[in-house]
Amino acid sequence: MSTSPATTGPGQVVSHKVFTWPNLVSLVRLAGVPLFVYLLLVAHHDVAALVVLAVGAGTDWVDGQLARRLNQVTRLGQLLDPVTDRAYIVVTLLALTVRDIVPWQFTLVLVIRELAVGLSMPVLWYHGYQSLQVHYLGKTATFVLMFSFPVLLLASMGGWLEAVGRPFGWALALWGAALYWYAGVLYLIQAVRVVRVARRGGR
Repeated sequence: MSTSPATTGPGQVVSHKVFTWPNLVSLVRLAGVPLFVYLLLVAHHDVAALVVLAVGAGTDWVDGQLARRLNQVTRLGQLLDPVTDRAYIVVTLLALTVRDIVPWQFTLVLVIRELAVGLSMPVLWYHGYQSLQVHYLGKTATFVLMFSFPVLLLASMGGWLEAVGRPFGWALALWGAALYWYAGVLYLIQAVRVVRVARRGGR
């Protein structure tokens, strides 16, 4: 594989490097996903699981910021960042559903959204697009959802934590889910447009 950088936008150079600080942060965050599942569902260490989830959710912006500030935007990082976010959302939802913290209906709504967007990726790859521009609504929705999960887990511990955390957590979760779907629809519209352009260019 070539290691020469490629330019994808005005002033933005994307390299094929693997060993960078932003990529390391993304990999550490990704490793937190199975650790969270183990702590929550196997070891039943809810406090430790909460800490892992909170750290993973709270550092969502770190890898992207590092990549831009250190001028270390890479192809691998562009793949790792969204994959890590998706993993945190889907796997955390499934784990919380197993623990009856989140109802399966809510999980199903978000999983369907992930499938709808995910199925568009092979079509984009076929037409020569590795990814589409990330919409700020998608990043906002991801942040809100990932912030809501630790709150809901904290609320499941009962007492005054439940009284305060449950309504707050669900307010965040429902608002995040609405934004997440809206961002998904915008993404699919964008995908349809670029595929149409690609097909016209191929004629």
